[in-house]
Amino acid sequence: MELAYKAEELKRLKTKVDTLTKDIAAIEDELKAEMAARETDELTAGIFKLRFRKVKTNRFNTSAFKSKYAELYQQFTTPVESKRFTIA
Repeated sequence: MELAYKAEELKRLKTKVDTLTKDIAAIEDELKAEMAARETDELTAGIFKLRFRKVKTNRFNTSAFKSKYAELYQQFTTPVESKRFTIA
């Protein structure tokens, strides 16, 4: 019985996390929209300083590399084993 209760509690908490994640995204979208309306990438809101700026990063295109250099790609790949926990 204890395990069933814990599994149920875990599902309930994960649902709560999903809801909170959606709520957070909605508030962030509102703040970003307000900043866009004001045409600014930095804004002071009370004691908080909000920033929404472009960030440039370089990412390695694994798919393109794999298709162009398949043998080299195979030389540098290693199998990784992991476990996945699920509740159905």
